[in-house]
Amino acid sequence: MAPIVAQAHHHRSTTKQSKKGFKARHATKGMLKEQSKGKVNSLSFELGSRKTPHQQVMSKFDRRNRAKQMRLNKDNEHAKATNVFTGKDGAPRIAAVIPLCSDVSTAAAVRSLNASLDIEDEVPEAGWIRTNVDRFKQKVQYLVVKRDLLATLDACRIADFVVFVLSAHDEVDAEGELILKSVESQGISNTFTVVQGLDKVEPAKQRPSVVASLKSYITHWLPSTERVYSLDNRQEAANLVRSLCTTMTKGVRWRDQRSYMFIEDIAWTGGKSAASEDGTGEVVLTGVVRGLGLKADRLMQVGDWGDFQVEMIVSAPLETRKRAKDEEMTVDSEGNGILERPTEDQDDLADLAPEETLMDDVTNYATSVAPSERKGVLLDDHHYFSEDEEEKAAPARTRRLPRGTSKYQSAWYIDGMSDSGSDLEDFDVEDLEDYGQSEPAHPADGEEGMDIDGKAMTEGGPSEYPQSEMFLDPSPEEEAAQIEAYRKSRKAEEEEDLEFPDEIELHPNVNARERLIRYRGLKSLKTSTWETEEDRPYEPEEWNRLLEISDYKRTATKFMREAWAGGVKPGTRVSVHVRGVPLQFQESQSRPIAMFSLLRHEHKRTACNYSFLLSSEHEGPIRAKNELVVQCGPRRIVINPLFSQAGNTPNNIHKFSRFVHPGQSAIASFIGPLTWGNVPLLYFTRDSSSPQLRLIATGTSLPPSTSRIIAKRIVLTGHPYKINKRVVTVRYMFFNDTDVKWFKSLPLWTKRGRSGFIKESLGTHGYFKATFDGRISPMDAVAVSLYKRVWPRGARAWRGEVEE
Repeated sequence: MAPIVAQAHHHRSTTKQSKKGFKARHATKGMLKEQSKGKVNSLSFELGSRKTPHQQVMSKFDRRNRAKQMRLNKDNEHAKATNVFTGKDGAPRIAAVIPLCSDVSTAAAVRSLNASLDIEDEVPEAGWIRTNVDRFKQKVQYLVVKRDLLATLDACRIADFVVFVLSAHDEVDAEGELILKSVESQGISNTFTVVQGLDKVEPAKQRPSVVASLKSYITHWLPSTERVYSLDNRQEAANLVRSLCTTMTKGVRWRDQRSYMFIEDIAWTGGKSAASEDGTGEVVLTGVVRGLGLKADRLMQVGDWGDFQVEMIVSAPLETRKRAKDEEMTVDSEGNGILERPTEDQDDLADLAPEETLMDDVTNYATSVAPSERKGVLLDDHHYFSEDEEEKAAPARTRRLPRGTSKYQSAWYIDGMSDSGSDLEDFDVEDLEDYGQSEPAHPADGEEGMDIDGKAMTEGGPSEYPQSEMFLDPSPEEEAAQIEAYRKSRKAEEEEDLEFPDEIELHPNVNARERLIRYRGLKSLKTSTWETEEDRPYEPEEWNRLLEISDYKRTATKFMREAWAGGVKPGTRVSVHVRGVPLQFQESQSRPIAMFSLLRHEHKRTACNYSFLLSSEHEGPIRAKNELVVQCGPRRIVINPLFSQAGNTPNNIHKFSRFVHPGQSAIASFIGPLTWGNVPLLYFTRDSSSPQLRLIATGTSLPPSTSRIIAKRIVLTGHPYKINKRVVTVRYMFFNDTDVKWFKSLPLWTKRGRSGFIKESLGTHGYFKATFDGRISPMDAVAVSLYKRVWPRGARAWRGEVEE
């Protein structure tokens, strides 16, 4: 019998009872509604429907029907995109051949493509050639472009396909990369890449590695590139031509919203003898209509020549076309093939509203206070005066003050403002509703950047600090030496840490009241109201005549949809008679290659706002008001933009930026022609040494607005001379007691976040006593912010070689 082994006593590891956790994702119906955020579920997931993957499998009939519908939709889209190219009279496919290296030839590249299909046509070194590809029953129009930035941009704007030519020996230089950046930012359609001179690479086994290297480089700029074709290989060149003839064009969004035409021929009717009294004549532009229908009522943008009106649109079929007898009779009966004439709805060339309209509206404006009649700086939309001057101008009146307030303390009070309303009989808090800000801000931006524990400093309230003490002004020599030493130390500090980018220094002999007469104070840059009546004496003469758009999105949609219907159908070869063209372009070497039809009102001037993104590769910042050349869709204009901060503010006030640093973005504002829709922008600059343009920034067109206020900020700083708890004597901000009284109502702030206000003036040299919401450091700096509205400058048209 086996021995009995005693079992050891066992206890459970823990006495805790693990309960099932609550894993419900939604506790209440309210949480379900909050998470859905108004979204409506699809029909297949409605309440009571089958939701399992197995139950959602469609039947065989439904799957076939769905595939058939998708196939038909795709076929319709393909037919719509290629319908303009079909038939004997179809439009040619425009292919721009762009060189990226210095040792390649675009003319030789076109000859190689034609030779692959046994086509022998003369190809110019620069220009265009129409090639009939009988094998694929298509016509290809090659644009042979030299290594020129503007010529490349003009060709790619109207091209259906862009063929980049690389070299098998030389790398892409800086000019080639500039062309790539500009074309990509402008908007590009289908692209192909070819290499030239690959058969000269020895040994032959290195050729695949060369092609692989070129493909790796070009996919960095154009990720959709699938392969690099060799022009020395006859089969690969033929495959490229087949792709040009069969590929569906992708198009460019902003270009497809308008009607455009490649100009094949330019004819001046009558020459110089047919010029009118103003030195203009009539020009006939011949080409094939593309995009939307071409209307005679809309203005035409002809290259860099400008905007012109249409006299008539005439049919211009090719001479090789064999027309039937009945078709010839139809054309003759229509009057020499006239397809469309302008009507009473034709757009005029006026870019500003008539002055008669301006005079009727000016009478409705309220009269503003002249600067000479003011008695204090403008803070928000109020004028604050010193009590001595106010008593002279108006009879004395009683004011409600806290109980026990002395005569000296009563001078601190401005009606409607106080630290606390517990002791006041009447207290209005409407002025304080806009102070709170949820986002952190800089103290220079106003009160939202200076609140401490949710309490902002005000100018009212009983004083608990000692009375004014005796103050003696220093001698002029001693004060001048102190000012110079203080400003030298400040300049050294700014070089180390740029905390006051808007700071200015006033000369001791300059009257700040006269120097800063156009500036005003703001309690908050984001929420304070801006009295626009004060700016009317300084606004540009044409400001009230600019185009104003109340609802931009709705208006833009209306006029873009208007261009969808009517006009000469795309694919029709026409001759457009344009009137009012200056004869100076007849002798100019710059020949426009494209004509764009403008949408309604796109010729009128307005306050344009464009986004501006400075390239991170730029060597330095761009200063506001510097001259830039901007390409916006079919236009090129010369501007001197104002830069301001982006974003939506409740009061539509945006801080002016003196510089835009590399990698930063801003809003560029100027007075220029209107552009509907989102159109890409290219910003160029010209060096003084060479007239060659250089791309520095890109952007997008934004809704224009004449009510956007660009506020230029300046900061006056002072030095805390004496500190007694929260009462500080400040110097070097002003240099006479008159300026202190003029700017007394402005709120003060320090770079370390303190806020305060001017209490009283000391002496006659600009010293004053100020009160802050806490003790400040002797190393701190006292500042005050002033704002002035700046106005955008007018733009002028770029005239190409005539401009240079």
